[in-house]
Order: sequence, then structure tokens, then C-alpha cells
Amino acid sequence: MEHKIHQGRNIKRFREMLGIKQEALAFDLGEDWNQKKISILEQKSVVEEALLKKISEVLNIPVEAFQNFDEQSAISIIANTITNHDNGSVVNHNPIFHPVEQLIKLHEEKIALYERMLKEKEEMMERLEKLIGK
Repeated sequence: MEHKIHQGRNIKRFREMLGIKQEALAFDLGEDWNQKKISILEQKSVVEEALLKKISEVLNIPVEAFQNFDEQSAISIIANTITNHDNGSVVNHNPIFHPVEQLIKLHEEKIALYERMLKEKEEMMERLEKLIGK
């Protein structure tokens, strides 16, 4: 039996890894979106290509991650390569840092950018109010 990749579940998985709430994703996707629509989206096994691309841009994650990540296969590979007798092979002497760490860093940079833009907007509003007052 072939195991199908559940794209909606993958969207949820990556959104949660980034610490993004459904409401925040809905806000970033635009006025047509709300928390309930995100919840429904995350239950769909197949998501339209155009929407996957938009979510990919918002979360800064490649579309292929939503299309190809299969938790069952990952678990199966791990279960079949590690046994009780080869614990020494579990130690990784040359660790590769997980791309999720890089995604979290990018997300933090995005938040810092939004905060700077908001501060600049507030400063501009103050200057405009002063000009109007004169």
C-alpha cells in the first residue's frame, strides 16, 4: 500500500516548528484568510499549487517541503537503520545543522524587520502630525 503525503499536515507541521499561530499565518496570507480557513486548509491532503507557493513565500519554506516531506518514511528509515546493537553508530561526529534552525533565524529576522518598519511608520506619523499642527 502506497502512503500518500498529506500536504495540509506538512503545512501545519512547519508552521508549528516556526512557532507561528494559525491567526498569524492567516494575516500574512491576506484579507480572505482567517484562523478557521487555515484549520480547514491543514486538514486537506492536497493543496492547490498556487496556494502552496504563497504559503511557501510567507513561511520562507520551499514548496517541495510541503509536497515531499513524509513523516512515515522518515520514521521507517530511522527504525530500520538503528537497532539495539549498533548504538555507536547513532553518535554523529560531524553533525549537520537542521534547516529548521535556519528557518527560525530567518523568521526572527523578518520580525525584526517588521518592528523597524513599524517604528519608522510611527516616526513618520509624528512628523506629519507636527507639520499639520503648524
